[in-house]
Amino acid sequence: MIVIIGLIILIAAVVVAVAGVLANGDSAHALTHGFAVFGYHVTGSAGTLFLYGIVVGAIAVLGLSLLLVGARRTSRRGAVARQRLSQARSQTTALRKERDDLIDEHESTRREPGRWRLLLLGPHLGPRPPSVSAGVVAPEASSNARANDSSLRK
Repeated sequence: MIVIIGLIILIAAVVVAVAGVLANGDSAHALTHGFAVFGYHVTGSAGTLFLYGIVVGAIAVLGLSLLLVGARRTSRRGAVARQRLSQARSQTTALRKERDDLIDEHESTRREPGRWRLLLLGPHLGPRPPSVSAGVVAPEASSNARANDSSLRK
């Protein structure tokens, strides 16, 4: 809807501009005094002056629209950057919490010497059945073997 209204206004402006240039183009509408713009002397009719005004206005509108497009693009980039920064900060916070939890868990296992076995080997701390151990010497057997070796050395 806004595009249609803008198109109607643009067509009306073009019609008014063409009518203004054509109606003021003859010798009856000649400029009585010439003037200079940046050292360029302008002479002619009021229609010519009106045409120059239209061209300068169109260039100004083009410049303004480019400025607004650039500002909008910069604004969007800033919003995306702020969103990414927020995500990165939340990820950093989560990773710091996870790191702190791991450090606390590590320190607690250092304080409890038997706990590392639970973490590494699982809940089966006792001797395993012979079928599961498959050639691994049970802890009681190895302590008996050490006792026998110590008695032989004496």
